[in-house]
Order: sequence, then structure tokens, then C-alpha cells
Amino acid sequence: MKTSATKQLLDLYKEQSALEDYQSGVPRWCTGCGDNAILAAVQRLCRDEGLRPEKTVFVSGIGCSSRFPHYMKTYGFHGIHGRAFPVAEGVKMARPDLAVFVNTGDGDCCSIGAAHWIHALRYNMNMTVFLHDNQIYGLTKKQASPTSPIGTKSNTTPRGSYLDALNPLTVSLGVSNVSFIAQAVDWIPETLFDIVKAAYHHKGFSFVRIIQRCPEWLPKALEPWLQDPDRVQLVHHTDGIQLSPGLARVYKNQVEHDPMDIHRAREIASNTETIPVGILYRNPNVPCYEDTRHSGALRTAEAIRKNFEAELDKYSV
Repeated sequence: MKTSATKQLLDLYKEQSALEDYQSGVPRWCTGCGDNAILAAVQRLCRDEGLRPEKTVFVSGIGCSSRFPHYMKTYGFHGIHGRAFPVAEGVKMARPDLAVFVNTGDGDCCSIGAAHWIHALRYNMNMTVFLHDNQIYGLTKKQASPTSPIGTKSNTTPRGSYLDALNPLTVSLGVSNVSFIAQAVDWIPETLFDIVKAAYHHKGFSFVRIIQRCPEWLPKALEPWLQDPDRVQLVHHTDGIQLSPGLARVYKNQVEHDPMDIHRAREIASNTETIPVGILYRNPNVPCYEDTRHSGALRTAEAIRKNFEAELDKYSV
């Protein structure tokens, strides 16, 4: 008995993928590295949302975090240092139908890739971005990064870094057309997943800074926040993330914040005494660059054939 092509296509999209369907290889990150928690949250998102591997792309630059595409059984592009954003933008412009994710580190994004980061925020293309921030260059063996706290001793700052750390949240909230800014930490998996999910569902450039531990080069840097839950501030709202009863009992330092209030978002992001965790800003009304430029319009079969024939005609005799 033959099955129609239409029914086969519908059956294909009814398939439910298991978590293992998104896992590729064994991660080579250090034991206890926060990248493992981020990978688990993202793979769970792909499973729960039923993202088709052939319709999903992960783009990265260079660094420990940028090995991410190797561990996802989807399409991936491991780019060069600091250039993840223009690659992802090119993918989205050519194929707006794909779900595009970017994984970048504090050095990759905030140093060599800083100009691309700022303009990617301004373009507000529909993609989900995870900034893995361990406050150190890990892959190249412990050099100070832009987000390293003042006084951090490293191979490039043996007497301690001299400058205050760059704050990716306040920087992002100062860029025009910004539409989604959130912060998570690797040691609270419940909120990490909730924020990852909210970022995926936002139409626009979703920027999530994830503060993560580096057990190899800065093993004790985040211990004060791990040992004292009051130093973590949970940001919640009906239009943000919701707190489960168990989480609320452990983390009592909470603030209700409307994500549409960018001025209050900047105040929360500027707090250096605690780590705010939640959705700081979300504005679904900011237009996406690919919609403004009608991305994908030149990628129809007819347009591709026409352009291809035009190129061949240049060499006709």
C-alpha cells in the first residue's frame, strides 16, 4: 500500500524527538564546567519544543563555549574568533525559516567580537544568543577577559587586573533597538531552563548572559554566591519567569519587575552586590531586521535559477 507524499510529510512532523536525538559526541569540557549545564538546558529545549534538527542551526566563535555546535546533532557552524554574529546573521537572512542559535564566550563576544555584538543587538534579528560568561579566557589557559573582576590574577595580569569588569547587561541595555535581555546562572537549572525557553519564544534578538563556573582556572571565584543564596536576586513577573515554591524558599532575595520597564532593568543590571537572575527587559514590538529587508525573498527556486542562468550567460559564446 502506497502512502501519499503529503501524508508522509505530515507524519514526519508528528514525530517526537528524544533527548538523545540532539546529543552528538561526548563533551570535552572540564568536570564541573558550567557549559555542561547550558548544553543540558538547550538540548531539553530542543526536545520539548520539537525542533527539527535539519531546521536548527548553532553558530559559535572560538573558545570553550564555542565547542557547543559539536555537541548538538543539528546543523552547526564553528566560526572564527569574534565572528559568530555576522555568520548567524547571514544564515538568518538567507534562511529565515531556520531556528538560529549563537553560543559565544565573554572574550569571544565582549572583546574581539564587541563591534559585531553591538550591531547585532541593533539589528534585532530573530535569533537566540547565549553568552557563556566564566570571566576568564579558558581555552587559551587563563588570561583576563573583559568581564574579569578587578584584581583578577591571570597570566596576562599576574598582579591583578586593573580595570572594573565590563557589564554585558548594562552595555546591551544601552543599545538602540534592544528587545530581550536576561541573565541566568549555571547552578540554578530551573531558572536557567525557564530563561532559555523564554528567549527562544521571543521574536527578536534574545540575549542571555549566563554566569558560569570555571573549575579549572577560577575554581573559587563564584563561591560567595553559591554559599549565600541571598546574594542571588531572583527577578520575577507575570510577563517574566515564575518562581516555584521550592525555589522561592531557598532564594528569598526576590524582586518583582515588569520586563517592559527598561529604566528599572538598567537599575537592576547595575547592581554589583547581588547577581540578578531573570528576564530584565523584553519588548516584542521592536521590528526584526530580516523582516524589514524581506529576507529569503531572493532564495526562491525561481530566483536562484534566474540568477544562475544570468551568471552562465556572461560566458555564452
